[in-house]
Amino acid sequence: MPDHAGLGIHVTLDLGGQCKFGPDVTGWPMTPDYTFQPDLEEKFYRAIRRYYPDLPDGALQPGYTGIRPKVTGPTEPAGDFVIQGPSLHGVAGLVNLFGIESPGLTASLAIAQRVAEELRTTAVP
Repeated sequence: MPDHAGLGIHVTLDLGGQCKFGPDVTGWPMTPDYTFQPDLEEKFYRAIRRYYPDLPDGALQPGYTGIRPKVTGPTEPAGDFVIQGPSLHGVAGLVNLFGIESPGLTASLAIAQRVAEELRTTAVP
């Protein structure tokens, strides 16, 4: 998997104060597969121990899996996210947001402003 496909396995604190480690990019399936791949466990331990060397064996539990949004293919450089409003596709009241991953949270207020502007300038009377 190319290095540009993700940011690597890092730590995030959730709202409950628990550590979440991830994400991991494992491929580009034609059919979504939401099962946890147990053979990735060693990869997680190895990556996490680079910054948390005392992580005990058996301390990790699978959380959840999902599909990460991508607007580029597996051999292409990472792409920016795409915002398509009514001015582009012609459907009043619809704004498509594609490929919003990191830094989507950081940019969320600017994205919200853009969505509001798209809806405001193409509002149906």
